[in-house]
Order: sequence, then C-alpha cells, then structure tokens
Amino acid sequence: MLNLVSILIGLVALAMVGVAFLPLLGWANWAIIPVAVVGLGIGLLSDGRAGRNLNIAVIVIGVVRLMLGGGIF
Repeated sequence: MLNLVSILIGLVALAMVGVAFLPLLGWANWAIIPVAVVGLGIGLLSDGRAGRNLNIAVIVIGVVRLMLGGGIF
C-alpha cells in the first residue's frame, strides 16, 4: 500500500516537473523536489522499489533542471 502511495506522489511530482521545464517556470522545482522527497521517504518504508525509484528519478530531474537554470551552483 505504501508503494502505491509513493508511486502516486511520484507521478504527480513528475507531471509537475514536466511543467517546470517550460521557460521561466524553473523556480517551481524548489517546490517539487520536497514533494518527491516525501514520496521517497514513503517509498523507503514499503517493500516495493518502484515508488522509491520513481521519486529518485524525479529528484534527479529536478536538481539537473535547477543546475541548468542556475538555481544551484
């Protein structure tokens, strides 16, 4: 059950990261990454690995986008 919740959080965060790739919306990653971290925490508590891996991917995508936009040095 926790894995399903983690996957749902990851899918919502992934959709939000997709929107944050638009120009001038890169700042939204600062709000999306903590959501994915919560999903990662829930995924770590479950037996499955799919939710955890999805949230790790969303976090990496968000951090890379912030690095490209100059939000993280």
